[in-house]
Amino acid sequence: MVKHRSSSRSIVSSFSSARLFSIKAISLYLIFIFAFTIWVLVFSSRNLQTDDDQHRDLIDSESFPPPYLPPRKNLQKSNENTQLWDPPFRFGLHPCVKPTPKFKELSESDHYITVRSNGGLNQMRTGIADIVAVAHIMNATLVIPELDKRSFWQDSSVFSDIFDEEHFIKSLKRDVKVIKKLPKEVESLPRARKHFTSWSSVGYYEEMTHLWKDYKVIHVAKSDSRLANNDLPIDIQRLRCRVLYRGLRFSPPIESLGQKLVERLKTRAGRYIALHLRYEKDMLAFTGCTYGLTDAESEELRVMRESTSHWKIKSINSTEQREEGLCPLTPKEVGIFLKGLGYPQSTVIYIAAGDIYGGDDRLSELKSRFPNLVFKETLALKGELKGFTGHATKTAALDYIISVESDVFVPSHSGNMARAVEGHRRFLGHRRTITPDRKGLVKLFSKMERGQLREGPKLSNLVKQMHQDRQGAPRRRKGPTQGIKGRARFRNEEAFYENPYPECICSSKQHREP
Repeated sequence: MVKHRSSSRSIVSSFSSARLFSIKAISLYLIFIFAFTIWVLVFSSRNLQTDDDQHRDLIDSESFPPPYLPPRKNLQKSNENTQLWDPPFRFGLHPCVKPTPKFKELSESDHYITVRSNGGLNQMRTGIADIVAVAHIMNATLVIPELDKRSFWQDSSVFSDIFDEEHFIKSLKRDVKVIKKLPKEVESLPRARKHFTSWSSVGYYEEMTHLWKDYKVIHVAKSDSRLANNDLPIDIQRLRCRVLYRGLRFSPPIESLGQKLVERLKTRAGRYIALHLRYEKDMLAFTGCTYGLTDAESEELRVMRESTSHWKIKSINSTEQREEGLCPLTPKEVGIFLKGLGYPQSTVIYIAAGDIYGGDDRLSELKSRFPNLVFKETLALKGELKGFTGHATKTAALDYIISVESDVFVPSHSGNMARAVEGHRRFLGHRRTITPDRKGLVKLFSKMERGQLREGPKLSNLVKQMHQDRQGAPRRRKGPTQGIKGRARFRNEEAFYENPYPECICSSKQHREP
């Protein structure tokens, strides 16, 4: 009997100890899970909300931890597809352009703004978005902008040829009143002609309202970069996004053909890269980049640059330009770059560009690496481009649509279209956009010329490492380089339309928009 009781106490004691141990183990486990969750949240938030100040030699950080691991049996193939084609992980970010409760909606006004947009398609698009916001700030009615007919492209198109005019007017009816032309009783009145200061604040335009004391109409001579990139009220920034991404829809003929070409590409190729190959004559002349050209070609570009009055810089050292990464990549260099990233030879590449300087001969070394090059002229059916011939703005609009909808977008040089497409793709879900580190790549290309490096696994590893964080992943807009002061900082900082995060891209679920 004693023995039985002793055994019972032993069993109870053991059970109690096991239970106590189990409770302690569970508590420790829960504490560990909680701490790990907090660490992940802090780490992710830190990556999303801060700019990376790492040295340019490796690149500006955009990287984030992977959200999951694919099934082990398909791990290698899945990783390759993800790294080459899939959008970077976006942490639930989504577009947000609705005004806040503090936004002041349209109020009636008897003041008018007319404007002549300047530059190519995307310079005009972003400029128009700025001017709509300016009209809102100054409480003015905006007359449909006049498009640039005097630029390099000499395009005679009017607003309604490029954009859906009725949609533009209706979509902005709560923000700004837009009319097609000035009322007759106002047409003959004197106008204030203004060159508004570039990258200006809301306060600047509020001061400009003093012009309404003497004038009913203000004519704005240039539209581009009329507003600052940063430090503007969130409702003004979101208005700019509403204009650019919702209001400035292309005209039905352009939109229809653009989407047909996209569907044609996807049906034939499945996935494709849109390559914005900035290797046109005017680009090379403007930048002074003559690497790989003949003496005759270099001289032709020099003459063109010196005879173009509105290009301010005439004497340019081509070698210095290239070493600083200020030159567009050549077609050959683009081929080496894409091959180094790991894209297979069978990859379909849509060339979003005008006439390539040097024609097919200059494209040959790109085509030898990637034979499936597609142009709008080869993609369109007979007669589909009839209304586009001789209208560079219309054809640029087709390139824009195909680039925005591509699986991967690669610009060979920074510029208005490259920045606008990148910003739009970020807005639509951070679609993969690979921005070449031209300065870093030139160093690799120079080593190849000296025989110190050649195409193969070593070069590929270097290219991939250099661009692992230049894939279009979410990050905040970059400010000016440290030490740059005065108005020069505006040219140095990242453009609002290149990266509209955080004002027009949100993470909170309650602000999710259709």
